Amino acid sequence: MAEIKAADVKALREATGAGMMDVKKALQDTDGDAEKAKDLLRERGLASAKKYGQRAAEEGVVEAYLHKPDPHMPAKLGVMIELNCATDFVAKTERFRDLAKQICMHISHARPVYLTRDEVPDAEVDREREIYVKQAQAEGKPEKIIPKIVEGKLEAFYADVCLFDQKWIRDDSKTIGHMLDEASSELKEPVKVRRFAYFKVGA
Repeated sequence: MAEIKAADVKALREATGAGMMDVKKALQDTDGDAEKAKDLLRERGLASAKKYGQRAAEEGVVEAYLHKPDPHMPAKLGVMIELNCATDFVAKTERFRDLAKQICMHISHARPVYLTRDEVPDAEVDREREIYVKQAQAEGKPEKIIPKIVEGKLEAFYADVCLFDQKWIRDDSKTIGHMLDEASSELKEPVKVRRFAYFKVGA
């Protein structure tokens, strides 16, 4: 199977407007062929997602979560996010506000470092890749399968540090990126996390 790079996923997502997880799956199913993946996305009825993805997401909410293990004591941990959509109407819906709260609570538990894998510095990815290669060699793994092992470990690395790749703490069958895609389809306009901040006393 061809290596599916983050840049390939990003490019196809921008070209089609389909959700991140749908794009990645299409690339996997077509062995990395972008043109075939485009056709597959159309066959799967995801063309309608394009118009949602192309709309500007300039409305939304700022949501905050303060974690208080003891209700009688001050909070020691807090999270803030900016969740965007295309219209003020959607920003006011219970569904949208509840999603913002859920993502805040997820961040407080999972503590991502980056929003997406595109934000991870190349130097950090190269360092991780080098470590995984040396680990595989030290374990005596055959040279021909080391690249596959390394890519698998990199996927796990992204799932640990990138919000969109993290499995949702309440349902590990979906990622935060998948949740956002589902919300976009349901609300019929783009739903995106623009930024987040994590605060912990003493950290």
